[in-house]
Amino acid sequence: MKFTFYRCSIIVVLTLSVFLFTNVSYAQNEEENHTSAIIITDIVLELTKQALLTNNYDSAEKYSALTNNFYGKNIQFLRAFNADFSDEVHIRLLDLHSDILSKSEPQDLIDQINQLQKTLTIIPSGGNPNIVIASILSEADEQYQIAIQDDDPESYLLTLSLIEHSKIILDKNPIPDNRLNQELDSFFHDLDKSVSNKSNFVVVGNLITAIQRDLVQTETITIDKTNLYDTIRNLYSELFIAVNSGDYLTAEEIAIEAYLENFEYLESDIEKVDETLLYSLEINMREKLRDMIVQKENPIEIIKFIEDSILPDLAKAEDMTSQLTSVIDASPTSEKDLKSMGDASEDQKSGVKNEIDVIRERLEETLLHYSRGDMQSAHASARSAYLDSYEFVEIPLRAIDPDFTLEVEYQFATLRNLIKQEASQEEIQETIIGIRRNLDESERIVSGIGTLAPSIAFTSSFAIIFREGLESVLILGAITTYLEASRNNQFKKYIYYGVITALAATAVTWIIASYIIEISGANRELIEAIAALSATAVLFYVSFWVLNKIEHKKWMEFVKAKVWQATTTGSVMVFVMLSFFTVYREGFETVLFYQAMSGFAKYMEIYVGLGFVVGMISLLGLYFVMRKLGRKLPLRALFGLTMGVGAYLSIAFLGNAIRELQIIDIVSYTGLIGIIPRLDINLAMMTGIYPTLETIIAQAILLGVYLSASSYILILRPRKELQLASMRKSRNISDE
Repeated sequence: MKFTFYRCSIIVVLTLSVFLFTNVSYAQNEEENHTSAIIITDIVLELTKQALLTNNYDSAEKYSALTNNFYGKNIQFLRAFNADFSDEVHIRLLDLHSDILSKSEPQDLIDQINQLQKTLTIIPSGGNPNIVIASILSEADEQYQIAIQDDDPESYLLTLSLIEHSKIILDKNPIPDNRLNQELDSFFHDLDKSVSNKSNFVVVGNLITAIQRDLVQTETITIDKTNLYDTIRNLYSELFIAVNSGDYLTAEEIAIEAYLENFEYLESDIEKVDETLLYSLEINMREKLRDMIVQKENPIEIIKFIEDSILPDLAKAEDMTSQLTSVIDASPTSEKDLKSMGDASEDQKSGVKNEIDVIRERLEETLLHYSRGDMQSAHASARSAYLDSYEFVEIPLRAIDPDFTLEVEYQFATLRNLIKQEASQEEIQETIIGIRRNLDESERIVSGIGTLAPSIAFTSSFAIIFREGLESVLILGAITTYLEASRNNQFKKYIYYGVITALAATAVTWIIASYIIEISGANRELIEAIAALSATAVLFYVSFWVLNKIEHKKWMEFVKAKVWQATTTGSVMVFVMLSFFTVYREGFETVLFYQAMSGFAKYMEIYVGLGFVVGMISLLGLYFVMRKLGRKLPLRALFGLTMGVGAYLSIAFLGNAIRELQIIDIVSYTGLIGIIPRLDINLAMMTGIYPTLETIIAQAILLGVYLSASSYILILRPRKELQLASMRKSRNISDE
């Protein structure tokens, strides 16, 4: 136990120390960090090219994915350094991966890589080569750990390439100190030997740490935060002078320096006291201010924005964090821990919702342009959907689920490539369907499930099983009671046999239904839409069937007819089949309803399951109560309640069915954002209420039918029956 603890402690310490230098360069040395990121990207691209030269698409795909993961992790920093360049590279990397996945011609892919590598050389690299090497070696250490732990040959070859490139840089930029040079040569020799022998990653990490220590010449770094706020304010004063003189390039550099080289050190403290304030400052300093400078807006407006929006928030942050420690802890971690689902600020959640709405509009524009043959406009819309909107969704999303984020990035890249290739309308449409599907998923991941949606999920689940089970319980309870009263107890066990068989058949039906949806692939939305429409129709029918039996007299007449039919034959199989079909009919409907609900109750399965369990317990309780109360059971209230529940569920199912059909372009999409309230995605799915004209009209029509039919059955028809009865009575009296 002591040895294990000791070993784990060593690993933790080594991991922290290895990444110290990377974090230092990231925060303090903008140029070095940019250089190392470009170098690493180029190295992996070269490995991708080598894989393609041997027609090894599997390795090429892995390297390409690795490149995109690495570049995606650094995109915010890279965009701050040079937004246009970084965005262009990012998109081309994603497009390359899409082409590799589609098995494009190797030479075409190699040409793309060559062009990308040439592009990477356009922006001059520089900075302290020692820090650049330290950063590259940190990535080598990370890849080596993956190679050893996962037995990953691609990560292993990348490790070798990163180390080799580090040595090349060092050879070109030798350290003046001969003693130190000799030591570094020794360390690199041992590192090469250890990696070649695939030694424990702790040993390799220790050697990398020693090399980084010699290169950077530091063990620890602390930063006094006391003056950072003043530094930022002074920088903005310099920015005022720059914009007033028309020097927007210098102004942009100052804005970047204020954010990257100063504000980043304050973020952790501000997050502790006010996460919303931090997000507001990030957006204003990183995006809005820079956009104003890039657009060369009026200097007065830029200065006013800083004075009215940024500086007051900075002062507020300074005051709120004044009680915290003024020294930054330089002990870094190798990777920021992933956040849990929904772990984002309210502003981020709201921003994601808005950006996703914009993306949906852009995708509609893409389809429209493409159908008209305007490939250029279609490509521009698809590019804008990703670059101008989804990249901002990525910020909170990547911190929660980086793999899913990358998957959606690839989908956008595939769409752009298909447009460039002038693919069929069907291929474009299919790709957009996949993106639409994952837009909902993106919103779910960032927003979480909230509090109201789980309550609705529980209530709806309870209502389904209780509503469907109610009829079976009442019928079987009444039949059992009737058999006891008529002294036909010998038939009771066959009732139970039928029930058990029906439950088994329901379970088989559930498995088959789940399998159909699971294997449906691209047709999943269509199948889910059909299931939801079927559920709507069935609920509509059974709701009014129950409503017609709402009077106790009518219900008992129905039950007695069933029993009489069974007892007169004298066959035990009649009782088995009677109970079987009574239960299985409801069981089949239950499977249909739960399958329809499963599509829009994602991440709330525990609440659905809990609702099911509570519903079953309630049904068992109702069965025993019925055996005791008999005719005293308030059927009118029970049937009225289930009818109302059925109406709500069918309206929700219908809204979701129409939306699924909109996703696959069977039903048109007319947005009503700004007219109809935009609900949280989980709440919208549990209610079926979406800001589209088609869903709202369909739900309104169904609601109107329910209200009209219910009014007739509960009010108008009883009045007519009462009038007829009164007329018959009057005739009888007159005849007498």
